[in-house]
Amino acid sequence: MAISAAQLPDKHGDYGTIAALRNRWWIVAASVIGLAVGQGTIELYCFGVFLKPLGDDIGLTRGTLSSGLLMASVITALATPIVGLLIDRYGCRTVMLPGIAAFALAIAARSTMQSSPLPLVYVLFSLSGVFGAVQTPIIYAAIVCKWFDRERGLALGLAMAGTGLGVIVVPQIVNFFIHAAGWRSAYLFLGAVIFACAFLPVALFVREPSASDRAQSDIPGNAANLLGSTIAEAVTRSWRFWSLGLAFLVGGIAIFGTLVHAVAILADRGIAANAAVAALSVAGVAMIVGRVASGCCLDRFHGPYVAIASFLVPMAGIALLASGISGLAPFIGILLCGTGMGAQIGLQPFFASRYFGLKSIGAISGAMFSLFLIGTGVGPYISGVCFDIWHSYVPALVFYVIALGIGSVLFVPLGPYPFSAVRGQRRSFTEQRAKQS
Repeated sequence: MAISAAQLPDKHGDYGTIAALRNRWWIVAASVIGLAVGQGTIELYCFGVFLKPLGDDIGLTRGTLSSGLLMASVITALATPIVGLLIDRYGCRTVMLPGIAAFALAIAARSTMQSSPLPLVYVLFSLSGVFGAVQTPIIYAAIVCKWFDRERGLALGLAMAGTGLGVIVVPQIVNFFIHAAGWRSAYLFLGAVIFACAFLPVALFVREPSASDRAQSDIPGNAANLLGSTIAEAVTRSWRFWSLGLAFLVGGIAIFGTLVHAVAILADRGIAANAAVAALSVAGVAMIVGRVASGCCLDRFHGPYVAIASFLVPMAGIALLASGISGLAPFIGILLCGTGMGAQIGLQPFFASRYFGLKSIGAISGAMFSLFLIGTGVGPYISGVCFDIWHSYVPALVFYVIALGIGSVLFVPLGPYPFSAVRGQRRSFTEQRAKQS
């Protein structure tokens, strides 16, 4: 993307290099790297790798540890809309950089966990829940949405693929560290990796579009007069917000209730720990495929149709896991869950931008994502309690299949986008507001 004369460096600068580094696709690349060690990868997928060795060492049940994860997820859910609002008001770097550093320290502090006193365990999970809000996909997605319009689905799909990359790589490395040096050293390692892979790319590349950037991009409006609803209008006046939020809440419960316990589910069936962790990494590959594919589809097809497909795919995968069929079936089930999960993360900011505009994209998408985050905590907790009571995950899995079927129906009545992509000549602010009404 070209840059204005005001953005060019002085006589000591390298014009070509600066222009290349200011290309908006670098923001997508930084998002990929940052989300590889994002809240989802660290809190949810790595949690499944820590679950058995951590519980065996300090004597806490899976249900108790899952309740700590639930607490962290609920706190992140409450904090994410606030972080989104702060980013809308003060800009991304001011909020994200100190938050990422604090999140890295909070994860490293889990290396001090003991079974007693139990409240200390919850305090450590709570701290990572507060600061993990800056490392949720929705925060990066809100920034990407401000830079892209016609290619928004593709840009979001690529950016959100970072979590899939993290699921492929990070649990494998964590598993190696746990076996080589213990789970405490693995948590210290995670803290260092978060700082290196999230703080530095954000500091170097992630930024809000300037007036000049916006004038030369395909984003309608301007930084001072973005189009769309406020967070208050979306929450209090739009049934679409609650329909989308409820659907993604159900999706979070079902898919994360399955994937967070996937390693334990496979291990309980006699599958070796290394093979179980490898299956989770395969889910990461499927997540990348799901995110990029859904992003491309969102630029070509009506979003609710893509969303329904993203629910039916993991529904089939969880049904395979619940069936108890051996062989490749459980691995295929996890693969399908990963594909559906990959699609769903990118759908949330896309729908927020198309149904509510960019005026309060950070706050609205953050509020919507907070409902999803509650689901990511509730689901693993349901699975953990189910196992503690029945020594089986099957009742929970059956519940998840039914829930996904109900959730897919919530996308049917959404209708056309009030803020569809600009094709050709840019629409005026008055035209957009009239269409919104």
